[in-house]
Amino acid sequence: MEKEKNVERERRKKELKKAFAIFIFLLPGLLLFISILIAPIAVSVYRSLYDWNGFSEGTFIGFNNYIELFTNGSIKFMTSLKNSLILAFFSVFVQLPFALLLALLLGRGARRERTFLSIFFMPVLISTVVIGQLWLKIYNPDYGLLNRFLDAINMGNLKHVWVGDVKTALGSIIVPTVWQYIGYHMLLMYAGVKGVSIDLREAAMLDGATKWQVDRYVVIPIIKPIIRVSVIFAVTGSLKTYDLVRILTEGGPFQSTEVPSTLLENMLFLRNRYGMGSTISVMLIILCFAFALLITAAFKEKDD
Repeated sequence: MEKEKNVERERRKKELKKAFAIFIFLLPGLLLFISILIAPIAVSVYRSLYDWNGFSEGTFIGFNNYIELFTNGSIKFMTSLKNSLILAFFSVFVQLPFALLLALLLGRGARRERTFLSIFFMPVLISTVVIGQLWLKIYNPDYGLLNRFLDAINMGNLKHVWVGDVKTALGSIIVPTVWQYIGYHMLLMYAGVKGVSIDLREAAMLDGATKWQVDRYVVIPIIKPIIRVSVIFAVTGSLKTYDLVRILTEGGPFQSTEVPSTLLENMLFLRNRYGMGSTISVMLIILCFAFALLITAAFKEKDD
């Protein structure tokens, strides 16, 4: 009996030593995670409860910032959120289908496959600032390629000040955003397509399935987890978008292209409302997590 107790004691000591060693190795990463992610979120939540201009001591106002965010029409948070959701819609229902189509076509082993992969992925490697400046030149009303192209095909009546008109400004942001990240999602899905067993493809084709039927009934169901990740990235990326909006329109004209990130910048650096800026950042975090959970749940339901 005593011997069994000693064995059990020794086993527990070994387990504690093993757990302690694992903890020591994980500690640097854990501290980094807390200091870079958790601590700033906690500070933002704390500051969102104050009316603070960034300099003097803030005044505690509870959830008034959150109430004002949704009720004060001059802040236009709901307009900025609507713009982000429109961008998310086009990212999911235009960008991702194109990316999936390219991944399926290249995944079949097309000629010069690597060359096409590099070409389609190239916009992702270019800085968003450079892409913004490139599209500003395309949209320029005087010498831009778009208006000149319309002239060349005798459709000069459609020439427009693309980023300066309330009706077309948001669309002028959606086009380059969708174009830039098609290659990113294509590469994610392409990796999944290439991972599908050749035996499964050949078995389906021996049963009389066409290439498109193989893609639809064999390949796509297998890469569904990757598609889910792409949908999450597309939606959360749209909610966090900033660069192209800042470069192309700066949230104008008349805040028609405002998104939460540019509104956050406006509150922090133009209006000195750091409490409200923190409130917007907290709402962005909540929305990103909420959409990620909803998309995961939706894909799980489909699987079930």
